[in-house]
This record gives sequence, C-alpha cells and structure tokens, in this order.
Amino acid sequence: MDKKKLRREALLYHAKPKPGKIEVIPTTKHATKRDLSLAYSPGVAEPCLEIVKDVNNVYKYTAKSNLVAVITNGTAVLGLGDIGPEASKPVMEGKGLLFKIFADIDVFDIEVDAKDVDLFVNTVKAIAPTFGGINLEDIKAPEAFEIERRLKEELDIPVMHDDQHGTAIISAAALKNAIEITGKDITKVKVVVNGAGAAAISCTRLYLRLGVQRKNVVMCDSKGVIRTDIENLNPQKAEFATDLDMYTLSEAINNADVFIGLSVKDCLTADMLRTMAKDPIVFAMANPDPEIAYKIAIESRDDLIFATGRSDYPNQVNNVLGFPFIFRGALDVRATKINEEMKMAAVHALADLAKESVPEQVNITYGETNLQFGKHYIIPKPFDHRLITEVPPAVAKAAMESGVAKEPITDWDKYRDELAERLGTGSKLMRTLVSKAKSDPKRIIFAEADHLDVLKAAQIVYDDEIGIPILLGDEEEIKSLMAEINFEADEIEIIDPKCAQETDRRNRFAKAYWKKRQRKGIAYLDAQKWMRERNYFAAMMVNEGEADCLVTGYSRSYPTVAKPIIELIGIQKGVKRAAATNIMMTKRGPIFFADTTMNINPTAKELALIGVMMAKTMRMFGFEPNLAMLSFSNFGSTNVEETVKVSDAVAYMHKHFPDISVDGELQADFALNPRMLKDKFPFSKLVGKKVNGLIFPNLESANISYKLMKEFADMESIGPIVMGLKKPVHLIQFGASVDEIVNIASVAIVHAQENTIMK
Repeated sequence: MDKKKLRREALLYHAKPKPGKIEVIPTTKHATKRDLSLAYSPGVAEPCLEIVKDVNNVYKYTAKSNLVAVITNGTAVLGLGDIGPEASKPVMEGKGLLFKIFADIDVFDIEVDAKDVDLFVNTVKAIAPTFGGINLEDIKAPEAFEIERRLKEELDIPVMHDDQHGTAIISAAALKNAIEITGKDITKVKVVVNGAGAAAISCTRLYLRLGVQRKNVVMCDSKGVIRTDIENLNPQKAEFATDLDMYTLSEAINNADVFIGLSVKDCLTADMLRTMAKDPIVFAMANPDPEIAYKIAIESRDDLIFATGRSDYPNQVNNVLGFPFIFRGALDVRATKINEEMKMAAVHALADLAKESVPEQVNITYGETNLQFGKHYIIPKPFDHRLITEVPPAVAKAAMESGVAKEPITDWDKYRDELAERLGTGSKLMRTLVSKAKSDPKRIIFAEADHLDVLKAAQIVYDDEIGIPILLGDEEEIKSLMAEINFEADEIEIIDPKCAQETDRRNRFAKAYWKKRQRKGIAYLDAQKWMRERNYFAAMMVNEGEADCLVTGYSRSYPTVAKPIIELIGIQKGVKRAAATNIMMTKRGPIFFADTTMNINPTAKELALIGVMMAKTMRMFGFEPNLAMLSFSNFGSTNVEETVKVSDAVAYMHKHFPDISVDGELQADFALNPRMLKDKFPFSKLVGKKVNGLIFPNLESANISYKLMKEFADMESIGPIVMGLKKPVHLIQFGASVDEIVNIASVAIVHAQENTIMK
C-alpha cells in the first residue's frame, strides 16, 4: 500500500466510527432504578465499607484485579521520538487494544505531561490505587531506568517498562533456541550488542541470566564500541564497557557468534556479516527497517539464523508475545511485582512452545504449510492461541515460587480452562481466513461493482492481496467511482455484460446455459437474454473457469439472487438442497448458525443434511464441530410435530454420520450453558464439549436470531455462507457493509482454494 493511501486509511481508522480505539463498557446490569441504586447510591456504600475494613477487598469488589495502566510521557514513541503526551495517545490506545485482544486485560491509557523523573514517579504513585498493574511505555533512557526502579520499589503492584523488558524476554527466548539449533555453548558465544538504550541494556542483562558470560559481550553505541577508557559514561553504559582492543562495530563483529541490533537501519553490512563465526545468529530488531535488510542478510550467509521485529519476515521478535501474558499471569496471582524469576519463566515458556507441534490454524494464519522448530521458526507466532494457556501459568508459578503472589493458584487445569475462555472473540477467525486467502489469491467476481461499498470492498481485497478482483457493472460508472476513492489498478478486469464487446462471450455462455436447461423450459433466446444480467453472466464465468469465485447480492433481495445462482451453479452430488450458515462472533468464540437464509421449513432429513454441510464447512475453517439441534423442547419434553422433526433429524445424524458430534432437541440456553446441560441431561453427547454450531428448526427462527444478535449485541457476522453448491459462490445480504463484503469475499476465496485441492 502506498504511503498516501496508508495515511488516509490510518487516519480514517482512528477517527471512525468513533474517535480512538478503545471504550469503557458496563459489565453489570444497569437498566432499572434498582440496578442504578446498587451501582451507585445508596448500594455502592456497602463495598466501600468492606474495602475500608480490608483494603484487599478492592480486588473483590472493583475492576482493579483486571485493570492495567499504560503510562507514558511521550518522550520516546516508536520511531517518532519525543512527540509529547498528546501525540503518544494513539500508540497507548493501541497498546490497550493489544492487552485486551490477546489477554483480556482492561486498560486505561494515561499520558503524563512530566519529563522530570520525580514529578512523573509521584504522579504514577498517586494514581496507582486504581490499577492492578502498571505498564510503562515509550519513556526515553536513561530516565526510564530510574522511573521503573523507583516505582517497582515503592509500589506493591506489578510494574514493567515494556520497551526494556518485553524485547528482552522475547529475544532471550529466541536466542536460547537459536543457540540450541546451532549446537553452540551459551557460556562461550561471543555477543555484540549494537545500541545502548533502555531495550539494549535490559536485553543484555537478561542474556547474562540466561547464561551468556559478561566477558563475551561487547556493546556499541552510535560512536562505536563502549570502552572503559571513555569518559563520562552513564552507569548503564559503564556496566557493559570493555577494555578489549576494538573500537568500531566492524572490529567487534569479527568472529562474533551473535549480533543483537537495537539501533538504526543499515548499520550492519554484508561484509561485516561475512566476518562472523560459523552459524551466526543475527537479531536485527530496528523498526521498521532492520540493521541489515533481510534479503541482503540471507544472501550473504546460508548458515545464518536471522530475526527481525517485522511481521513479514520469519522469526519476528514481537513484544506482543510477552507483555499481555506476563501481566495476565501476574494479575491472576495478585503479584506485588514482576521480578526476574517471572521474566525468566516467560522466556522458557516461549522457547519451549516453539518446539511443540504447531496447530494447523497457526499454519493457516501465516500462510505456511508446516511450521516446525528450526532456523526459520525459533519463536512462536503472535497469533498462536496456545500462548494464553502456556505463558501466564509459567509466570504465575514463578511469582508463587519467588514469594510475590498474594493469591496462589491451586487448580492449574481449571486456570488453563479459564485462560482459554478469555479469548472467545472471533477476530482470530478473520485473521485466519484472510491469511489463508492471501496464501493463494483467487480470481473473485464482484458482480455489483458499480455500487460504492462493493467497490470499496474490492479495493481492500486488491490492496491487501486477498484476491484478484474482477469488476462487473457499468464500466464508466465503475471507473468514475474508482477515481473517487483513488482505486488505481490498471490490470483489474472490468466487464459490462451488456456491452457490445461482450457479445461473443454472452453467446458462448448462453449456449452452455441453454444446453444445461433446455429440457427445463429455457429457450435459447431466453438464455441469450439472461446473459445480459450480471448474476447470470458472473455465474457462467465461474462455471466456465474464467473466474474462481463470486460474491453478489448487495443491491437485490436474497431470493431474487439465490434462484438464478442455484440454477446455474447447481448443487453438489448427494446434496438435496443448498443451505446457508452465518458465523456469529460471540464473546465465547465463533458460533455457526444454520440455516439462516435458504430453507423455510426443512424436513427432518433436510435438517440433518444441513447439519452435515455445516460440519463440513466448520472443518474447512479449522473448527471441530459440536452441534446442537435447537427447539423449544428438551429431549422429548414436548411431543409435537415441530419437536419430533428435530429429534428425528438428530437420530438420522447419529445413525448415518456418527463421526459428527451432535445432539438435541435442545433449548438454546441448555445448548450453550455447559453446567445446565450436565446437571439436567448428563446423558447428552454434548456434555463436556463446547457447542460451536446451532442448527435452527426453520428459517424464521434462524434468520430472526442472527439478525437480533447483530443489532442488539452489536455482534459481527460473517455470512451468509452458502453451503452445498458445486462452485464457490456466496451471496451477501442486501445492503451489507464494506467489512461484511470483505469478510464474505475472503470466505469465497478460501472456498475456491479448497475446491482446487479437491480437484
């Protein structure tokens, strides 16, 4: 994406639909006068009095136990430098967002107008009673060292300056594994650290705890090697000064085993890299441009292990692997600090996780076929869902063993289950879908591209390399709209099915369509007429292999679009009727709903086959289905035609598709509440399983349910996803949003990839 377009989209992202990226949401009932009297006066006095009796009750009655302050003075923001507290706020809000989506930790971002160390420390101390932990961020060195030291000493809650320790923890885990892969001895490796700021100092200190020897470390700053004979060194630099006979980075790097870059781009040359020892380890972590370009580095040494801070190269040293999970573990045992033992526990947990078999969903997310421990995978990926269940327990245990935990954990299995439940949001599913789509982009038709929102969606698909758009509609209108939104892509195919240039293709499609439908009342002239309609034309493009998939439906009612699509595309062998599922992004994770758009009142067998198709679709997206057949009855409690139909559908699936986990008939609350289900119906096949698919008894109940959830709960929905068609064609709802169109386009492309594999 070019810088002009990136700037426009970034500003729009931060401004709309509401300025900023985070908000405060009530967690308790607040609809009635009674609710408000409990939330505030007079009811609120009771927890206040309990906290007066015992200050530790603040964790019981307030949000303190899950609330972290992200605090800065804006003196060292990303690569922007000293930009001040106001300008740093978007970054701090972004950090808050990461805390929430990766570890379910709530955050208040606080920007302090104070460069003086005493003023900053006193300000943070004064507001500390609000929080369960404090994450210091983007504070320049050397003040950052003093600020963190004093706050850790003077407060009884976890305090961590992530710029220092986050990079240290992640890179230490990567270094541990890299040294293991090379077969070197950590006590003998020669390490060159380029950069002498807060991150570099903290990294080096942690490497020493890991086993690196002080005598084998050389640190450089912008002037060269930091030597003992240099005057007026600050205490941090003096800690790593050397008296070896070397003065420049070029001299220091000669025969070194490890290069740690926390400095500036392009300071490490290919010639320098070639002088390093056998099997060199290079962590070039300057952002956004590393100390040596990735391509230059890997072309210079074929025995190299290389890591950067960037997501587009292997071995990303990303702080998001650390801070959310470290604070999660610290908060959950009410640790009074984040000590060295806890940081080292995080190092070992991350290093060990990289050696485990990688789940398929992680491979899909990153467009890989088989990630496995080795030179190109020395550290887990940020979107590995196992991080939440591996790192916090390790940190919590270290807090307990080192004596800083006020509320020790006794049931570790239960704790891990609770951690897994915290990440129920569906955003990871969309990341997985988009990443999988990008791994093998397909030709996708947008059949209504002369509508602005459809064209905007096509632009995102093109810019993000999710797929290769083919735009159908009035060519002049499409080009005019493209100019309006700065959609520049000369190579994109624009087709107007009605124009004279498409006569030959229309006739070819008409003959193919007529051949297929001539015994079902379609005359050749009718076929020619229909090929002027974009949905017929688009469907024939997919049928004839001139496109891989199709999305349509934005400007017309669902039945109007569905009928010709089903006629032209046809349904798969063994499928009686096409159906549709919507994926609802709930707090407990993605839940599939079916049938939301197609079958008005399916029979028992049709309902069962809808369940089979949904199970297949869920597996395509990496989910093992646990399906509940819904009704207003539980296991025969009401014996009427409507409930018997659902019961018969379940019986049919149990007999003919025993590999699918399904049960019913069930009321929705019993299906979704594991405790209720186990207590009342311990015989159910869904006991002990997390239901992630709901099959409704008819279209009316399914359609109403998913639309109510979208509007009342402000819940994102992916779909409808059409199931059972021979080709990957998906119908968006009338008036769908840009995001919804992009989502369904990603689904269509992944579906097309699966179809290619099956061929």
